Amino acid sequence: MSVSPPSVLSEFDQVRELTARIGSDRSLTQASTGNISAKFDGELWIKRSGCWMSAALRDDIFIRLNCDEVADCLRQGLDPSDFFAGASLETAMHAVMRHRIVVHVHSVNAIAWAVRPDALSQIQARLAGLRWQWIPYLPSGLPLAVGIERAWKRRPDTDLFILANHGLVIGGENVESVHALLSDVQQRLEIPPRAAHPADHAALVSLADDSIWQLPDDEEIHSLATDAISQRIVSRGILYPCQAIFSGSEGLETFRAIDRRCAPDYCDSQRPFLFLDGYGVLVNQNAGAATVGMLAGLAQVARRLGVSVPIRYMTGTEVSSLSPEVANRYRKLASAGSVQAGCSRPGSTPTELAGHAAT
Repeated sequence: MSVSPPSVLSEFDQVRELTARIGSDRSLTQASTGNISAKFDGELWIKRSGCWMSAALRDDIFIRLNCDEVADCLRQGLDPSDFFAGASLETAMHAVMRHRIVVHVHSVNAIAWAVRPDALSQIQARLAGLRWQWIPYLPSGLPLAVGIERAWKRRPDTDLFILANHGLVIGGENVESVHALLSDVQQRLEIPPRAAHPADHAALVSLADDSIWQLPDDEEIHSLATDAISQRIVSRGILYPCQAIFSGSEGLETFRAIDRRCAPDYCDSQRPFLFLDGYGVLVNQNAGAATVGMLAGLAQVARRLGVSVPIRYMTGTEVSSLSPEVANRYRKLASAGSVQAGCSRPGSTPTELAGHAAT
């Protein structure tokens, strides 16, 4: 068996460390959102679908793909995630990026700008001097990859893409440059969150007693029901795909607050969560950690949108294009790949992965 060069081993360790750092930052990723990839000697290493980036130093969250095989799929107009088991839905996007290291995150600051119809004009000055491009909304997977590839061909020096109603993508030749650019962009796009009224814990505990409902651990989530501006924003439309994916069978109606007195009517509800107007949020005990993570991200985004800020909600066509089968699969993978459950395969360790990545 060949011995891997120490420099390459070290670089893969850096990728894992950056992955865990990003995954532990709730302003960048929520639950299993976001992904990262690295290209080593003709192989594409990318986060597995549904895995949590925060588990990168503990679990095997990467899948190794042959770059030529992925490129062959793309030449035929096929989505690689449909052909390689466990591959991220964003595999095509990572493959078309020419950079060695690629990071895609659901930055709450970036999304707060990206859901605005005037986003391009608003962020131009903030991103002055950077090599970036704006990508109008495109569905994840092959459509987004095609859009990014076309944009990159127009300006091959681009290493930052802002995705409308989605997030951002950063590419670089090494971990250091990617991390530095990500930190710079976060600082430039930072929006201070609006203060929100605290939850009425006593009332929520009383309502949750002996029911399917429980209080979320994340206090920020309650602002979706206690902050009138946030409640108005999230109840009027879908801001980005994850909001739709975790909305449950009632769709947008799930995000509308109900009067506290109506709460008993939902005792047997299959809704993933309840927004109790002015009191706070209760989460279905069967909802899972991924749903809670999504709510936390949504709360952060909503508190960064002012009352007079124009919002470009996803259209009905865009929401309906989110395949129910794909959404259901993503919810299951995200819940199974929580921080507690991990994504490890038996007999495979991060150290072994690092060795494979270098050969």
